[in-house]
Amino acid sequence: MKKLLIIFLLLITIPVNASSIVMDIDSKRILYEDNKDDQRLIASITKIMTAIITIENNPDLNKKITVGEEVLTMYGTSIYLQLGEQISIKDLLYGLILRSGNDAALVLAINTSKTEENFVKLMNKKAKELNMKNTIFQNSHGLDEVTQNKSTAYDMALLSAYAYKNPIYKEISSTKRYQTKTNDKSYIWYNRNKLLTTYKYATGGKNGYTPSSGRTLVTTASKNNFNLTVVTLNDPNEYETHEYLYNKAYSNYKNYTIIDKNTFYIDKNFYNEHLYLKESFIYPLKESELNQITTRVELVNTNKQVGQIKIYLKNNQIGEVPIYKRKLKQKEESPFKKFFSKLKSLFTF
Repeated sequence: MKKLLIIFLLLITIPVNASSIVMDIDSKRILYEDNKDDQRLIASITKIMTAIITIENNPDLNKKITVGEEVLTMYGTSIYLQLGEQISIKDLLYGLILRSGNDAALVLAINTSKTEENFVKLMNKKAKELNMKNTIFQNSHGLDEVTQNKSTAYDMALLSAYAYKNPIYKEISSTKRYQTKTNDKSYIWYNRNKLLTTYKYATGGKNGYTPSSGRTLVTTASKNNFNLTVVTLNDPNEYETHEYLYNKAYSNYKNYTIIDKNTFYIDKNFYNEHLYLKESFIYPLKESELNQITTRVELVNTNKQVGQIKIYLKNNQIGEVPIYKRKLKQKEESPFKKFFSKLKSLFTF
């Protein structure tokens, strides 16, 4: 059986006109890439950004909103909202991610920012903050007949890594089935991300498709706390590709604790203070790369941060961990000792 699996994996080839990337969510290290910076139409994986902007700009996700006339202009994949229907923002987010509702995207955009144009400004602002340099959003849903959203596999991996850290988005995108009820009707939605049922380490993501963009897919997976995201653009075999790339990454890489905050120590001959780290440094490496890691400690004498540990893979810096000085509490004198100290000062000439 293992031989058959190996043969099957070897037979998988990623289309030459596709873009793909495997990125470690925590370190942002790229473990694999092919045409990662090619700007392409992204279709409904746009909705990852739509969800993030909605979550971050609506403190009460249980708030019910009334569906307006904007819903009448939507087409394509839909959750079939009705004019005047009352539904919570949270329910709309599930409809957005699981069912890929274009109507949900537009209703959320207008509820959040009054107009879709204003909402798109927030999308592009967030893209800039995340250093998504080759991304431009022009709508909240990903349809591309009138306006077009363009990005790259690399940029969408940055967005996916950011979204993964949001517990609300993470919960929604990992849900396989969701059921809710409004004043108008009941809904049952099943997640269109097939990887959630075919790959045991999958934790979420979003799919997309238009005739112009081809099949787009963003997914996340976690194995032994090793968190990865895979993005493919214009790949007709997207689910097979994603599973293949995850298996390849997990076979070749492992997370290593290079700097451990619990065992960190600097000899007092070098720095006569109590120093500590607030965080460890963990990084994905091939086993063959372990002997290529070097570290350099730089110390200065300041009040709080007294230096840093710089970590290098070969000659490239891959991280930096701040070093702090621990303030020791001075022992308070006992009342008896305080009395004699005061008495002594009275008789000192």
